[in-house]
This record gives sequence, C-alpha cells and structure tokens, in this order.
Amino acid sequence: MREIRIGNQLVTKRTSIAPEWVVLIAGIVAAFHIGKLAPAIPVLQSEMGISLVEAGLLLSLVQFVGMSSGVFWGFAVGRIGLRRAVLTGLSLLTVGSFLGGFSTGSTMMLLLRVVEGLGFVLVVLSGPGLMRALVPPVRLNLAIGWWGTFMGLGAGGAMFLGPLLLEYFDWHVWWWASAALTLVTLLWVRGQISPAVDHKPEGSVQSALLSHLFENLGQVLRNQTPWLLAIMFGAYSGQWLAVIGFLPTIYAEAGISGLWIGLLTALVAMMNAVGNVLGGRLLHRGFGGERLIMLVFVLMGCMTWIAYSPLFAGQVWLQFAAVLGFSGIGGIIPAVLFAVAVQRAPRPDLVPTTIGWVQQVSAFGQLSTPPLFAWVAVQVGGWGYTWWMTGLLSFIGVMLALRLLQLSQRPAQ
Repeated sequence: MREIRIGNQLVTKRTSIAPEWVVLIAGIVAAFHIGKLAPAIPVLQSEMGISLVEAGLLLSLVQFVGMSSGVFWGFAVGRIGLRRAVLTGLSLLTVGSFLGGFSTGSTMMLLLRVVEGLGFVLVVLSGPGLMRALVPPVRLNLAIGWWGTFMGLGAGGAMFLGPLLLEYFDWHVWWWASAALTLVTLLWVRGQISPAVDHKPEGSVQSALLSHLFENLGQVLRNQTPWLLAIMFGAYSGQWLAVIGFLPTIYAEAGISGLWIGLLTALVAMMNAVGNVLGGRLLHRGFGGERLIMLVFVLMGCMTWIAYSPLFAGQVWLQFAAVLGFSGIGGIIPAVLFAVAVQRAPRPDLVPTTIGWVQQVSAFGQLSTPPLFAWVAVQVGGWGYTWWMTGLLSFIGVMLALRLLQLSQRPAQ
C-alpha cells in the first residue's frame, strides 16, 4: 500500500511504485517513438527509396503537432484531464506505430508520424502537471527534475534496442514491437493512476481558463523573456535531434557494425539525461542560469566542430567523445530553461502558457533542423561542414542568453 496525493488529499492505493516513476515511465515510452526511427533510417532508405532529406522529415515530423499547436494542446489537456490525456497519448502512439509497420511508402509513414506526434505531445504536456497532482510537495522538486530525463532515456533506449532487433528482424517488426511496448505501458499506467486525479474543479474555473486562452497568450507574447527562452530552446533541441538522429546513419556510412551503432548512439542519447540532472544541481548550488546557458552553447558549438570538421576526419574515438560531450553538456539547457521559465514568467498564473510556448517553438526547431542538416550534408557531399549549422544555432543561443541576462539585471519597475 502507498499513499499518493490527489489534489490536496492523500489517498491510500495498492501500488508497488511511487507515482512519479509511473509518470516518468510514460514519458520515457513516449520519447521511445522519437528515437525508434533513427536506427531504421538506413533500412528505410534501402527498402523505400527514402532520400536523406525525407529521412530528416520523418525524424522530425513527430514534432509537427507540438510546433503547430502546443499552447492549444496545453489548454486541452486541462480540459480533458491529465490522466485521460496521458492514456489518450499512449493510445495514439500505439495505433500510429502499429499502422506504421504496414507502411509501403514515405507518404503513409509521414502521416502516421503526425499521429504519433499528437500522442507524444499529450503525454509530454501532461507529465509535469500529473506529477504536481500526485506527488507530495516534499518530493515534487526532485520528481520534476527527474522528469527532464525522459527524452534522453526514451530516445536513447530506442536507439540502443533498435539495432539489436534489426539485426534479426525487419523494420516492420521493430515498429510493431514499439506499439506492443506502448500498449503494455498504457494498460499498466491505467491501473497505477487513479481516475480521481481527473476530477475537475468547478466549471467556472475551467471556463475561465478556456475563455482567457488568447488573453493569456497575448500577455506572454508581449513579454521578451518567453520569446528568448522559446527560441533558445528551439536552437538547442533542433541541433540535438539533428546530431543524435543521424548518428546511426553516419556510423553505418563509416562501416561500424549494427550492434556498435546501437550501443554508441544510445550512450550519447542517454548522456543527455545526465546533463538534465546536473543542470538542476548547478542551479541549486547558485550558478546563474543565463551565464550557464551561454557557457553550454559555446561548448556545444566546440563539440560539434570536433565531431564533424574535416580537420578531425578519421579520429573516430575523438569524434565520438565530442558527440558524447555535446549531448551530456547540452542536457543542462532544458533543466535551466524550464527553471527560468517558471521564475520569469510574466505572472505566476502564466507559467503553464509560458512553458507551452517554449515547447511549441522547441518543436519548430526539432521539425526544421534535421531536414536542413541533411540538406547541407547532401549539398556539400558529406557531413564535414554541417558543424557550421550547429555552430550558428549555438551562436544564436549565446546572443539570446546575453539578452536574457541584460533583462534580468534591469531594476524592477
């Protein structure tokens, strides 16, 4: 038996795992679908004739829903209930992956990646709120900190398991196995989280939230800070997904075997989770968020230069160490940005809208950067000069963080 918090009440429930871990596992499984494509790209290129740019679209299109309507879905989650939103999201991921296994061309695959994108957004937008509803206040900060690891662990797990399975089965089985994993998670989460968590407050509160959607969004967008945070997060997340997503393809082109591809790519992705935890600890120890972001963007630019520059061609382990550092150090940025978003939102009640906007612009970065990354590689005949693109994004991040620092030093009006 375990006591869990639902709203302001403690409820005794027969469960063997703390609620924060249930929510985290749901997020990890959702992120699994972000990473499942990367190890299959070489196979899909061979079997379907998918170009490298199309592969970049497949890699990033799961973020289309978040890019186009992240703020709206954030409000929708509040209307349908956090638990229902997570279960609906996992259901869409299950259906999208199962049907995706029957794809015979890139068009069907692209459309189903949009379905998976909606499922992913519903789970990810619900996760922090569900933790706030279920986790006692004494554990809440730690739980939210761990929530930030879902992307690295989920995408990294898929990148590790994918090559292992693809050694013995075709990509269709990989898609169906991902659907089966998500279905099992869906049924398990349904049994672990009480429906009482979706008990809605008085209708007037819900109606007020809906009626003030555009008013609140307008107040957020008239403030510089949410824009700076959102574009910085887009600059970070876009280059992270581009670099990590194409690693299996780059390794395959270099003649590295399938098992090693999975192990090395997964290790790089999972290092991001280490950075997430480190970012929270550095903030707790008093490091300034803006200066920390500037330092991390500079280091990310340096790491991608080492990883992709022709100057270091052939030095495989040095390049791998650089990509490992890129992902691990880069993981500090999400932890810092979300902490700053909570602290610097225009008003306390605008924190959810601010975070929704940050995630929406982040999704745009993840949607647009991988295809551009692939396009640059195609135009120059290799990956050797793609570091110019990641370097530009890092430079933009530094400049925006500097502006954020200037705003933070202004005297209060």
